[in-house]
Amino acid sequence: MLDIRLVISLLLTMAFLPTTLAGQYSSNDAGQYVILSAQYGTARQHVDVTNRLKEVARQDRAFRMGNSTFGIDPDHGQVKVLRIYARGPDGRERMFEYREGSTVDGSQFRSWNRGDWGNERWSGRWDPDDYNGGDSGQYVILSAQYGTARRHVDVTNRLKELARQDRAFRMGNSTFGVDPDYGQLKVLHIYARGPEGRERMFEYTEGSTVDGSQFRSWGRGDWGNEGWSGRWEGNDYNRGNGDSGQYVILGAQYGTDRRHVDVTSRLKELARQDRAFRMGNSTFGIDPDHGRIKALRIYARGPDGRERMFEYREGSTVDGSQFRSWGSGEWGNERWSGRWESRERDR
Repeated sequence: MLDIRLVISLLLTMAFLPTTLAGQYSSNDAGQYVILSAQYGTARQHVDVTNRLKEVARQDRAFRMGNSTFGIDPDHGQVKVLRIYARGPDGRERMFEYREGSTVDGSQFRSWNRGDWGNERWSGRWDPDDYNGGDSGQYVILSAQYGTARRHVDVTNRLKELARQDRAFRMGNSTFGVDPDYGQLKVLHIYARGPEGRERMFEYTEGSTVDGSQFRSWGRGDWGNEGWSGRWEGNDYNRGNGDSGQYVILGAQYGTDRRHVDVTSRLKELARQDRAFRMGNSTFGIDPDHGRIKALRIYARGPDGRERMFEYREGSTVDGSQFRSWGSGEWGNERWSGRWESRERDR
C-alpha cells in the first residue's frame, strides 16, 4: 500500500511540475500591462484595430506604425495615433499613445506575441484627459539636461516641445540646437520622480531614440515644474537602486529553440555604448542557426523577485531603459535558471 501511494504521489508531482515552472518563470510574458483595446485615428474619427494589432504582434516584438499597418486612414489629412488601452498591475486602466510613423514596442505588454488579450472590458474612452491624471507613464519628469558631466545645458522646455510633437524621437545636437561640449559624446539625462516618490535618472546617448511612453503626461508637457536635486551623475544618482530600470539582468541568449549561444558579455559591451540598438547576427558576431530567424532573450529578475524573459526578434530594437544598471553593465553575475524556454511558453 505504501508503494502504491508513493507512485501516485510522484506521478501527480510530475504532472504539475511543467505548469508550475512556467508560471514561476514569467507569468505568461515579461510585460506588466494587459491590453484591453487598441484604437487608431484621431479624437473625432478612430477605428478599433485590436484584432489587427494581434496579427502584427504575433510577427514581431516592435514595428513601425501607420495607415498601411492597419489598412485604413480613418481621418484623411490628419495625423493619426495608435492608442493602446491596458490594465496595469494596480488594476487601473492606462493609455499608451504612439504617433503615426513611430515605433511600437510590445515588450511592456503581457502575452504580446500570443495575442490572448483584448477580451476584457474597456471603458471606451478615447480622451487621455480622463485617464490617470493625463497619461500612461508612471514617472513624472522634473528636469532634462543635455551634454557631458563637465558641460551640460537645461533642455527641459525644448523637450516639452518635442514631446508634444511625437511620442518617440531620435536625439542629438540638432534636436536641441546646441552642442554644449564640442568633440565629446553627449547624453540626455531625464530626471523624474517615480511612483514611490524617489528621483530616477534616465540616460540616452547622443543618436539614440527617446521614447516618452514611460513618462506621465509626456505629450501634454505639464511637467518640469517641480523641484529637482540638481545632480548630473547617474551612477551616484540611484545608488542602492543602481539605475532607472526595475529589472536586473541575469543572462542573455541569442538564437533559436534548438541552437542558441550566451551573449551576456557582448550585451554588456553594447549597453555601455548606447541605451538602444538594432539587433541581429552582425550585432553579436555569430549566426547560431543558419537560415532561421533568431531571437535575443534577456532573462531578468523583477522587483517581485521572480524571473522574467524579454524577447527581441532578429532585426528589432533593444531598449535598455527598463533594465537596472544597463549602461554600467553591473549585471549578469547572479544565478539564472538556465532555461531557454520555448516561444509557446513565454512569448
